[in-house]
Parts: sequence; C-alpha cells; structure tokens
Amino acid sequence: MSKIAIVILNWNGELLLESYLPSVVEHSNGADIYVADNASSDDSVAFVRNNFPEVKIIQNAENGGFAKGYNDALVHVDAEIFCLLNSDVEVTKNWLHPIAALFTQREEVAIVQPKILDLMRRDHFEYAGAAGGFLDQLGYPFCRGRIFQELEKDEGQYNDIREIFWATGACMFIRKKVFDDLNGFDEAYFAHQEEVDLCWRAQNKGYKVFYVGTSEVFHLGGSTLSNMNPKKTYLNFRNSLFSIAKNLPFHKALPLIFARLLLDGVAALRFILQSKFSHCIAILRAHLSFYRHFRKMYRKREKANFILKYYLIKSIVWSHFVHQIEKFGDLVKD
Repeated sequence: MSKIAIVILNWNGELLLESYLPSVVEHSNGADIYVADNASSDDSVAFVRNNFPEVKIIQNAENGGFAKGYNDALVHVDAEIFCLLNSDVEVTKNWLHPIAALFTQREEVAIVQPKILDLMRRDHFEYAGAAGGFLDQLGYPFCRGRIFQELEKDEGQYNDIREIFWATGACMFIRKKVFDDLNGFDEAYFAHQEEVDLCWRAQNKGYKVFYVGTSEVFHLGGSTLSNMNPKKTYLNFRNSLFSIAKNLPFHKALPLIFARLLLDGVAALRFILQSKFSHCIAILRAHLSFYRHFRKMYRKREKANFILKYYLIKSIVWSHFVHQIEKFGDLVKD
C-alpha cells in the first residue's frame, strides 16, 4: 500500500477533534496522522498532545483558511498520498483500503474521494461532495446524491468506482507529486470551491479524478460556515467565477462569465424576495471582488491544453428549478 498521510486542518476545533479524531486513529492503521493547526486560540493543540501522542502536530503561523492552511502544512508531510480530512468527519473500518488499491492499480488516478454521508442522517448523502462532484456548462457545481439542497437517500445506487469532475475537500486523497505539480491550492480562494479549481487544473494537465463508493465516511458539515451563512455565499459565488476565468480558453470563458453575472443577479433578486438581504449584498461583494481580481486570476491560467468538455449537463439551474429534478439519476443515465 502506498504511504498515506491523513492531514486534518484545525482551527479552534477542540470539540470536533474530541468527537471525531478517535475514529480516525482507530480505523487508519498504516497511515500517518497529522493535525495541522491554523493558529487556534483554543486548547486544540494541547488536547491532541495530551490524548493522542501518536498524532503528529503541525502549527501554522496564521489562519490562512483552507487553501493556505493546507499549502503551509503539507510541505512538512512526507508521504506518497495526502488525505485532506475535515475535522468533523467520522471514518469507518477499512475506509482506506479501497482507495489505496485504486491508486496502486491505476497510475493515471491523481485525486480520489470516498462516499460522503450525513452524520446526522446516516442513510443520506451529505452536502459537501456526496457521491462525487460535477459541473454544468455554466460552471455550477453539483453532485451525485446532492442537487442544491436536495439530498438523496443512500440505497447503494452509488456504490461504484467511477471518474468524476471534482472531489470534495472534506475528504480528498491526492498524490503528493500531483499536489506539488499544481502548486497546491490557490490561496486567493481562502475557502470554498478551491477543490473544484484544483481538480479542474489537474484535468487540464491530464490527471484523472475518481470516486470510490466502497469507502465511506460521515460528515457533520457546516462546522466552519453553514450553508446559509452570507460569507459562504460570498465565497462560493466569487470563487466559482475565479475558476471559470482560470480554467477555460478566453473565447469560452468570457461569454460564460457574462452569463453567470446575469444569473447571479437573478439569484440576488431571489434572495431579496426571500428577505435574505445579507445574501444579496454578499453576491454584490463577490462580483466586486471578482472584478478587482480578474486580471490576477487570468494570469494564473494553466499553460496546459484546456479540456473543453468540463461539464456533464447544460444547466443544473434549469433542470432543478424549472423541471423540478431532484435526483442525479433523473439528470443523466449512467
């Protein structure tokens, strides 16, 4: 089995570590386990030192968010494969073996995620990643098992191993050589959708992203920012535009960005009608930040050949809100 290092990024998460780190220690034989602390002000580091001496600790100098936090921490980790694991994830027995086997058997596989189930409703998929991520033609992300806020019940329908477009940062395995080749996460994202950008850049360089449904974990979710937090709205809307600007040829990116800006305006109007004014303001702030950073994002574009078939369907927005489709199986037939 390739050497795996499980790296849990932590910021003031002592209670989460107390709840979920024991399952990682119990069920991860053969892997090194690290807690990478993002300059916490609570007793997280002392808790790990006192209760889990086998877990290695990396202390980052500042809280640079998910992207910079992992970039700073992983330079201190020696392994063939990194597992980036949220601190609010409970793992299961033998969760590592199917994923390690896929990496061993297929050299072209660069990034992998397991099945992500909801810790509170254990027979349902969880929002962050579910059974593997995809994009529509407009760059909107969705998952097998999760379309917007609709979460499917796990009935074994996604117990397969298949190629996907993006893997969730809640539990992402990536070869070290690939992470280094991509220069890690884009730190301008801070948090949210940096994994979509990473996977997109990986595929522009010819790497493959896979889902392994025979490995499963349970994710609490919302421990950093809930789905209805305006800051999450801001980051998701802005970072999605960043990814389009960076990862498509100019003649494809420009009309797509224009279309997205118009649709974001529709989303802002919908928030107003729902009296969610802070979310409307978050979208406005996201656009202003995108304009301010556009030139910088454009200069980061990969020199590799762009993949033009990045999307699975034309519009997840149209499919869900107009045709009322709530399950992945009704979108496409595998």
